[in-house]
Amino acid sequence: MDSKTQADRLFQQGNQQWQTRQFAAAVNSWQQSLQIYRALKNRQGERAVLTNLGAVYYSLGNTYNSLGNYAKAIEYSQQSLAIAREIKDRSGEGRALGNLEAAYNSLGNYAKAIEYTEQSLAVVREIKHRQGEGVALGNLGIAYLKLSNYAKAIEYSQQSLAIAREVKDREGEGLALSYLAVAYINLSNSAKAIEYAQQSLAIAREIKDREGEGKALGYLAVAYDSLGNYAKAIEYAHQSLALAREIKNRLGEGVALGNLGSAYNSLGNYAKAIEYSQQRLVIP
Repeated sequence: MDSKTQADRLFQQGNQQWQTRQFAAAVNSWQQSLQIYRALKNRQGERAVLTNLGAVYYSLGNTYNSLGNYAKAIEYSQQSLAIAREIKDRSGEGRALGNLEAAYNSLGNYAKAIEYTEQSLAVVREIKHRQGEGVALGNLGIAYLKLSNYAKAIEYSQQSLAIAREVKDREGEGLALSYLAVAYINLSNSAKAIEYAQQSLAIAREIKDREGEGKALGYLAVAYDSLGNYAKAIEYAHQSLALAREIKNRLGEGVALGNLGSAYNSLGNYAKAIEYSQQRLVIP
């Protein structure tokens, strides 16, 4: 087997390991392929591996809440970006910029996240990648949500939603709808929040996105609580709690318990409010 074939095989092996969440094994395979590509001066292969290493270390950062892994994600993505620009690989440049945006967003550095997303948006528009454009616009919506700039968040999420519907990207459509629901919750426009959350819920159920379904149920619980419809708020919060426990989503479970505590507190049922709030406290 020649060196190029061996490097390609290790690269594909890493891809398969990543898909089955064998992160450490994927990193090992990619590091071996990276050494070979560098020895061969195969810049495209090197760029592809570095992009994947950036993405896997971002995943590791999310899984273990590790600042060190986010630092590695940024390091590899910066290297990938430099090579993509050197060899004029615009698609690879867009992917590297997307990795950098995701890492900085997770670190809470939203100004940096916006900077890289705007660069990514320019690239995907240039290469006419409509789905990628929708994703980038959605990422800008997220960043502005985090910055509490709800007007900007709505503007970018609406643009993302329009493109997702145009290219029939149901997952992207569901995400954009959920960002709009969150923005309107924060603007105390419960009617709009419910409208978007219901649409997001329907799509999540259609595409079997259980985590997205749980989030949409949670948004409905919060919106109905704000409207003073505590029975509906409790109904949706219970559905969200059951789902979170079923898929072992501890963060979602904590949010649902908090929503139940809030709704029962608003009802004046302080015993129930205390019960759910105490359960919420024991979740990390």
